[in-house]
Amino acid sequence: MLKKKTIEGLAARGLFALSALLWVGCARPAYHPGRLALKLPPDALGTSVSLQQHLRVEREGRVDELDVVLEVDSQRLDLIALALGQRVLSLHYDGRTLQSWRNPMLPPQLRDEDILEDVQLTFWPADAIQRALPTGWHIEEKGLQRTLSLDNKPVMVIVYSGEPHWTGKIELVNLRYNYRLTIESVSNDS
Repeated sequence: MLKKKTIEGLAARGLFALSALLWVGCARPAYHPGRLALKLPPDALGTSVSLQQHLRVEREGRVDELDVVLEVDSQRLDLIALALGQRVLSLHYDGRTLQSWRNPMLPPQLRDEDILEDVQLTFWPADAIQRALPTGWHIEEKGLQRTLSLDNKPVMVIVYSGEPHWTGKIELVNLRYNYRLTIESVSNDS
Protein backbone atom coordinates (compact mmCIF):
# COMPACT_ATOMS: atom_id res chain seq x y z
CA MET A 1 0.00 0.00 0.00
CA LEU A 2 1.30 3.45 -0.96
CA LYS A 3 1.81 5.97 1.81
CA LYS A 4 -0.13 9.24 1.75
CA LYS A 5 3.05 11.27 1.16
CA THR A 6 3.98 9.10 -1.84
CA ILE A 7 0.49 9.46 -3.33
CA GLU A 8 0.60 13.25 -2.87
CA GLY A 9 4.02 13.37 -4.53
CA LEU A 10 2.79 11.32 -7.49
CA ALA A 11 -0.27 13.53 -7.84
CA ALA A 12 1.85 16.70 -7.76
CA ARG A 13 4.24 15.31 -10.41
CA GLY A 14 1.27 14.22 -12.53
CA LEU A 15 -0.27 17.69 -12.26
CA PHE A 16 3.04 19.29 -13.20
CA ALA A 17 3.55 16.96 -16.17
CA LEU A 18 0.02 17.46 -17.50
CA SER A 19 0.16 21.22 -17.02
CA ALA A 20 3.59 21.57 -18.58
CA LEU A 21 2.69 19.42 -21.57
CA LEU A 22 -0.60 21.19 -22.16
CA TRP A 23 0.76 24.70 -21.91
CA VAL A 24 4.02 24.08 -23.73
CA GLY A 25 1.98 22.36 -26.44
CA CYS A 26 0.09 25.55 -27.19
CA ALA A 27 2.58 28.11 -25.92
CA ARG A 28 3.80 30.75 -28.28
CA PRO A 29 7.42 31.70 -28.71
CA ALA A 30 8.77 34.24 -26.20
CA TYR A 31 9.17 36.84 -28.98
CA HIS A 32 5.87 37.95 -30.47
CA PRO A 33 6.36 39.62 -33.85
CA GLY A 34 3.27 41.54 -34.83
CA ARG A 35 1.67 40.90 -31.44
CA LEU A 36 -1.91 42.17 -31.28
CA ALA A 37 -2.00 43.14 -27.60
CA LEU A 38 -5.80 42.88 -27.89
CA LYS A 39 -7.56 43.87 -24.66
CA LEU A 40 -11.19 44.61 -25.38
CA PRO A 41 -13.44 45.71 -22.51
CA PRO A 42 -15.71 42.97 -21.13
CA ASP A 43 -18.85 44.92 -22.13
CA ALA A 44 -17.78 44.74 -25.81
CA LEU A 45 -18.98 41.11 -25.75
CA GLY A 46 -22.50 42.56 -25.64
CA THR A 47 -23.91 39.99 -23.23
CA SER A 48 -23.11 37.98 -20.12
CA VAL A 49 -21.97 34.36 -20.37
CA SER A 50 -21.17 31.64 -17.87
CA LEU A 51 -19.59 28.58 -19.46
CA GLN A 52 -18.05 25.27 -18.53
CA GLN A 53 -15.54 24.27 -21.19
CA HIS A 54 -13.45 21.27 -22.08
CA LEU A 55 -10.34 22.15 -24.10
CA ARG A 56 -8.37 19.78 -26.27
CA VAL A 57 -5.02 21.00 -27.61
CA GLU A 58 -3.34 19.22 -30.52
CA ARG A 59 0.19 20.01 -31.58
CA GLU A 60 2.93 17.96 -33.21
CA GLY A 61 1.00 14.70 -32.76
CA ARG A 62 0.38 15.30 -29.06
CA VAL A 63 -3.05 15.80 -27.47
CA ASP A 64 -3.62 17.45 -24.07
CA GLU A 65 -6.87 18.33 -22.30
CA LEU A 66 -8.00 20.91 -19.74
CA ASP A 67 -11.24 22.05 -18.09
CA VAL A 68 -12.11 25.74 -17.85
CA VAL A 69 -14.83 27.86 -16.28
CA LEU A 70 -15.33 31.17 -18.09
CA GLU A 71 -17.60 33.96 -16.87
CA VAL A 72 -18.01 37.32 -18.55
CA ASP A 73 -20.35 40.18 -17.76
CA SER A 74 -20.26 43.90 -18.54
CA GLN A 75 -17.73 44.56 -15.75
CA ARG A 76 -15.32 41.63 -15.81
CA LEU A 77 -13.95 38.41 -17.30
CA ASP A 78 -13.03 35.55 -14.96
CA LEU A 79 -11.39 32.34 -16.13
CA ILE A 80 -10.35 29.35 -14.01
CA ALA A 81 -8.38 26.48 -15.56
CA LEU A 82 -8.23 23.01 -14.01
CA ALA A 83 -5.96 20.05 -14.67
CA LEU A 84 -6.72 16.74 -12.95
CA GLY A 85 -9.32 18.61 -10.90
CA GLN A 86 -6.73 21.06 -9.51
CA ARG A 87 -6.70 24.78 -10.26
CA VAL A 88 -3.66 25.68 -12.35
CA LEU A 89 -4.59 29.19 -13.49
CA SER A 90 -7.03 31.99 -12.67
CA LEU A 91 -7.47 35.20 -14.67
CA HIS A 92 -9.48 38.29 -13.78
CA TYR A 93 -9.82 41.16 -16.27
CA ASP A 94 -11.88 44.28 -15.54
CA GLY A 95 -11.25 46.06 -18.86
CA ARG A 96 -8.21 47.86 -17.48
CA THR A 97 -6.13 45.46 -15.41
CA LEU A 98 -5.38 41.77 -16.01
CA GLN A 99 -4.72 39.92 -12.76
CA SER A 100 -3.75 36.28 -12.46
CA TRP A 101 -2.91 33.46 -10.12
CA ARG A 102 -0.68 30.78 -11.61
CA ASN A 103 0.47 27.43 -10.35
CA PRO A 104 4.24 27.93 -9.92
CA MET A 105 4.81 24.88 -12.12
CA LEU A 106 3.25 26.52 -15.19
CA PRO A 107 5.88 27.42 -17.77
CA PRO A 108 6.49 31.14 -18.38
CA GLN A 109 5.75 30.68 -22.12
CA LEU A 110 2.07 30.59 -21.20
CA ARG A 111 1.31 34.29 -21.09
CA ASP A 112 -1.83 35.62 -19.45
CA GLU A 113 -2.17 38.22 -22.23
CA ASP A 114 -2.17 35.48 -24.89
CA ILE A 115 -4.96 33.60 -23.13
CA LEU A 116 -7.08 36.76 -22.85
CA GLU A 117 -6.42 37.57 -26.49
CA ASP A 118 -7.43 34.09 -27.73
CA VAL A 119 -10.61 34.18 -25.62
CA GLN A 120 -11.54 37.56 -27.07
CA LEU A 121 -10.66 36.59 -30.66
CA THR A 122 -12.91 33.55 -30.28
CA PHE A 123 -15.92 35.01 -28.48
CA TRP A 124 -16.14 38.80 -28.94
CA PRO A 125 -18.05 40.17 -31.97
CA ALA A 126 -15.92 40.46 -35.11
CA ASP A 127 -16.78 44.15 -35.58
CA ALA A 128 -15.55 45.02 -32.04
CA ILE A 129 -12.33 43.09 -32.73
CA GLN A 130 -11.80 44.76 -36.10
CA ARG A 131 -12.03 48.24 -34.56
CA ALA A 132 -9.26 47.31 -32.08
CA LEU A 133 -6.88 45.61 -34.53
CA PRO A 134 -3.56 47.26 -35.41
CA THR A 135 -2.74 48.25 -38.99
CA GLY A 136 -2.28 45.25 -41.28
CA TRP A 137 -4.59 42.96 -39.28
CA HIS A 138 -8.09 42.02 -40.45
CA ILE A 139 -10.83 39.74 -39.15
CA GLU A 140 -13.46 38.34 -41.48
CA GLU A 141 -16.53 36.37 -40.53
CA LYS A 142 -18.48 34.30 -43.06
CA GLY A 143 -21.26 32.20 -41.64
CA LEU A 144 -19.82 30.03 -38.89
CA GLN A 145 -16.16 30.71 -39.77
CA ARG A 146 -13.91 33.52 -38.60
CA THR A 147 -10.47 34.20 -40.13
CA LEU A 148 -7.84 36.48 -38.62
CA SER A 149 -5.24 37.68 -41.15
CA LEU A 150 -2.08 39.74 -41.12
CA ASP A 151 -1.27 41.47 -44.42
CA ASN A 152 -3.90 39.27 -46.14
CA LYS A 153 -2.24 36.05 -44.91
CA PRO A 154 -4.42 33.88 -42.60
CA VAL A 155 -3.03 33.55 -39.08
CA MET A 156 -5.98 31.92 -37.31
CA VAL A 157 -9.16 30.18 -38.45
CA ILE A 158 -12.05 29.58 -36.04
CA VAL A 159 -15.02 27.39 -36.96
CA TYR A 160 -18.16 27.42 -34.80
CA SER A 161 -20.85 24.73 -34.59
CA GLY A 162 -23.68 27.21 -34.08
CA GLU A 163 -25.02 30.47 -32.74
CA PRO A 164 -24.30 32.06 -30.37
CA HIS A 165 -20.61 31.44 -30.96
CA TRP A 166 -19.79 30.47 -27.39
CA THR A 167 -22.10 27.44 -27.35
CA GLY A 168 -21.33 23.99 -28.68
CA LYS A 169 -18.08 23.00 -30.33
CA ILE A 170 -15.43 25.43 -31.58
CA GLU A 171 -12.35 24.52 -33.63
CA LEU A 172 -9.54 27.09 -33.52
CA VAL A 173 -6.53 26.50 -35.78
CA ASN A 174 -3.58 28.77 -35.15
CA LEU A 175 -1.52 28.72 -38.34
CA ARG A 176 1.23 30.95 -36.96
CA TYR A 177 1.97 28.85 -33.87
CA ASN A 178 0.85 25.54 -35.37
CA TYR A 179 -1.76 24.20 -32.94
CA ARG A 180 -5.43 23.21 -32.96
CA LEU A 181 -7.68 24.00 -30.02
CA THR A 182 -11.07 22.33 -29.72
CA ILE A 183 -13.42 23.96 -27.22
CA GLU A 184 -16.63 22.27 -26.11
CA SER A 185 -18.78 24.71 -24.16
CA VAL A 186 -21.87 24.21 -22.02
CA SER A 187 -23.66 27.27 -20.70
CA ASN A 188 -24.12 27.37 -16.92
CA ASP A 189 -27.25 29.47 -17.54
CA SER A 190 -29.24 26.80 -19.36
